[in-house]
Formats: sequence, C-alpha cells, structure tokens
Amino acid sequence: MPMAADDIIAMIRDAIPDAQVEITDLAGDGDHYAAKVVSGSFRGMSRVKQHQAVYAALGGRMGGVLHALQLTTAVPN
Repeated sequence: MPMAADDIIAMIRDAIPDAQVEITDLAGDGDHYAAKVVSGSFRGMSRVKQHQAVYAALGGRMGGVLHALQLTTAVPN
C-alpha cells in the first residue's frame, strides 16, 4: 500500500518540529519519493546523522510501506 506525501510530511514534522519539508513523488506511484528536509536541529550533525534522524521519524516504514526515498537534508541559512 502506497504512503501519501502528506503522511510523510506529518511524520517528519512530528519528530522534527522545526523541519521545512518538501516532497516530490518521483514515479507517481506513492512508493518513490524525493524529500528535502531543512532543520536547525541538524546543526552540528553529520549528513549521515541528519539522514538517520529523518529515517527514525518515519518509524521503520522505509523499505516496507515506503519503498524509496531520495533524501536531501540541510541546515537553514
């Protein structure tokens, strides 16, 4: 069952309240998304730790309900 982009945004914002999240459905199938997540909470974190924080926010749905997520993270300017 595909996962709605709004659900992904809500889960990320629940875990990372200051996150600015942009989601793009790459294949139009609800299974392959690109996400850009910008958060001040990423400051001082390595890129790997930033990505791990986003994956943790998705509560284990990666590889199951959510098949693929092309992830870009950043700290606000």
